Amino acid sequence: MQLEKYKPLEETSEEQQYSKLPLQEKKSSLLLWIGGIAFTFFIALLGLGLSKITGFDRIGPLACSIIIAVIYRQIAGYPEKFRKGIEFSAKKLLRFAIILYGLKLNIDVIFNQGLPLLVRDIGTVAFAIIVMVLIAKWLKADPSISLLLAVGTGVCGAAAIAAISPIVKAKEEDTAIGVGIIALMGTLFSIIYTLLRPILPISAMDYGIWSGISLHEIAHVALAGAPAGEDALAIALLAKLGRVFLLIPLCFIFMYWMKKRSSEKTGKDAKIDFPWFLVGFIMMSLIGSYVFGTYISVSPIVMEGISKTTTFILTMAMIGLGLNVSLQALRTKAMRPLLAMTITSLLLSIISYFIV
Repeated sequence: MQLEKYKPLEETSEEQQYSKLPLQEKKSSLLLWIGGIAFTFFIALLGLGLSKITGFDRIGPLACSIIIAVIYRQIAGYPEKFRKGIEFSAKKLLRFAIILYGLKLNIDVIFNQGLPLLVRDIGTVAFAIIVMVLIAKWLKADPSISLLLAVGTGVCGAAAIAAISPIVKAKEEDTAIGVGIIALMGTLFSIIYTLLRPILPISAMDYGIWSGISLHEIAHVALAGAPAGEDALAIALLAKLGRVFLLIPLCFIFMYWMKKRSSEKTGKDAKIDFPWFLVGFIMMSLIGSYVFGTYISVSPIVMEGISKTTTFILTMAMIGLGLNVSLQALRTKAMRPLLAMTITSLLLSIISYFIV
C-alpha cells in the first residue's frame, strides 16, 4: 500500500487567521482591537491631564503617560483581551508618529544656516554614543537599554529611541524603560540649565547653541532656551534640528552594524527589516522643508496642531510599550543604564560648554 505524502502545515499570518474566523468572532475581535487602541488613547488623555498639574508639567505628557501605564501594569496586570489593539498602538502608531515627526525637521534651514552647527552636532552624537557604551560596559549595565539611551542622548530623545529600537531588535520593555529615563533625565537637565543661565559668563546666543547641542529632546531645548530670548531659542532649535537630521544616516549605520554583527556570529547575513517608516520620515522632512511655505501655505496654527497630534500619537505608542514594563525590571535593569546616562550627560554638558 502506497503511503500518502503529508505536507507540513503552513504557518498562517494574523490576517489569514482573521479571515478564517466566523463573522461573529470577527466582530468581537475587531471590537477588542478597537478597545485596545481606545485604551491607549484614554491613558494618553490621563497623561496629558496629569502633565498640566504643577510639577508634572516639567516632565511632559510622554513621561506622565508612561508612569500611569507602568503603575496600571503593576496593579491590574496586562489587559490581555486588548493585546492586539495595544500592540497596534505600540508598533504601527509608533512608526506613524516617527513619520509625522519628520515635519519638525527643516532640511533647507540646516543646509543654509546650520552647517557650522552640524559639525558640532556630529561630535555630540559620536561622543554620546561612544562614551555611553563604554561607561555602560564598565558598569556592566544592560547593553540593550544602554544603547537606546546612548542614541537618545546623542540624537533626539524618545523619537530617536523609537526609530532605532526596531532596527537593533530591542525588546518593547527596554524601549519603554529607555524612553521613560530619557524623558525624566532630559527634563531635569533642562531645568538645571535654566537655573544656571543667569550666572553663566556666556552670551545668550552661545547659551542657545550650548542648549541645542547638548540637551536631549526638542522640548527640552525649547524649555531651556526660552529664558534666553527669541534669538537664542531660534539658534538652540537650529542646533537641535541638526542632531535630528543625523538620525537618518545613523539608522543606516545601525542597519549595517546589525548585519555585520550577525554575519560574524552565525556566518550568515542577517535579515534586517528595512525601516520603511524612515523613508516616510525623510519624505515628510522634504515636504515640510520645500513644499510647505513655498507651494502650499500652511498657517502656524495648523503646524502647531500637527506637532501636538504627533506628540499625542507617540504618547499612545509609548503607553503600549509601558504596559510591558514591570517594576522588577526597572529595579534590576534600569539603575545602571541610568547611572551611565547621567555620567554621559554630565560630561557632554561640561565639554560642549567649553567648545561653544
